[in-house]
Amino acid sequence: MRSPQGGIFALGTASHAYLEFDASGDGPQLVTAVASLREPRTTMGGVNLVAGFRPELWREVSPEDSPDDLHGFDQDVTGTDGFVMPATQHDAVLWLSGSAYDVIFETARVAIAELGEAGSLVEETSSWSYMHDRDLTGFIDGTENPSLIDAPGLAVVPEGQTGAGGAVLLLQKWAHDAPAWEALSQAEQERVIGRTKPDSVELDDKPDDSHVATTDQDRFGKIFRRNMPYGTVTDHGTMFVGFSSEQGPLATMLESMAGLKGGTPDALTRYTKPLTGAYYFVPSTESLRRLAPEDED
Repeated sequence: MRSPQGGIFALGTASHAYLEFDASGDGPQLVTAVASLREPRTTMGGVNLVAGFRPELWREVSPEDSPDDLHGFDQDVTGTDGFVMPATQHDAVLWLSGSAYDVIFETARVAIAELGEAGSLVEETSSWSYMHDRDLTGFIDGTENPSLIDAPGLAVVPEGQTGAGGAVLLLQKWAHDAPAWEALSQAEQERVIGRTKPDSVELDDKPDDSHVATTDQDRFGKIFRRNMPYGTVTDHGTMFVGFSSEQGPLATMLESMAGLKGGTPDALTRYTKPLTGAYYFVPSTESLRRLAPEDED
């Protein structure tokens, strides 16, 4: 039985870093270099390290372990009223999480150095928890997230299917328009989100374009989210980190937010702007171990 990378489900970590790489030359060489890191199988120095790859690159290296219908975020999602979710697909991602940023910082430095000339770092974002479980809109994030008991059944490719033990990751960086958002009253903010702000109770009369309505997982399929805030006081937002056993629920959710499913974009997109967008396949720990040189095991 193949096991998912443990960091996917390592809740309670306060500091995070997302490192996205492009292959410097030979794509498979980058995959081997990532697999050769001392971790993405368990933890390294108290830091969880999750590794993922552009679906087409992983298919090139391990075709027998790659879901057939999985593809990269290679085209912008263009919605109504000119709204665009940009495609910024890269070849590999390392997601580090831990209790404090100093260990994240040092682990990231080591990982970047160990990848050497195989890959160049092209996107780096640091994240941190805010008021326990809130995002920088002030609302609780992940209210409908499944429990750790149920999450693997939703986020991980089941045993017996191609890519078993792996997961599909959607990674997006969303910048907040803080002045515009904070100019709203609490009642106005709640109608944008579709939930009450203090305790995250879903509104009975939530608008059809509220964030809750346009990302309704009962309609589009359940996912497992590990979102985190990022940035500074004057320039900040949310890292969307969504896992699913299939790409469909993630892609359909984005189309709905862009207004392609109902004609009306998610009201939250009036106050947040997507800056990046990429899909990665996060293979099982056994699949990574198989690609690592023998003297690393």
